Amino acid sequence: MNDLSLDQRLTELEVRLTFIDDTVNALASADAEQSQRIAMLERLIRDLRNELSSMRVSHGDDPHSEPPPPHY
Repeated sequence: MNDLSLDQRLTELEVRLTFIDDTVNALASADAEQSQRIAMLERLIRDLRNELSSMRVSHGDDPHSEPPPPHY
């Protein structure tokens, strides 16, 4: 194996490593954004459930107190 071949292989490995590093950074950034979005959506769902529960209590609606539909 001559020095030129070794230099070419080393350069190719460095280029690949750079692309891999960029990909890892992009994936980490996307993961962080998705985690924030999921946390925000979980808070929204919790708030909506609380609001729905409050509305049911204030209107006296109990889904279990209604008779089943006629087809049952």
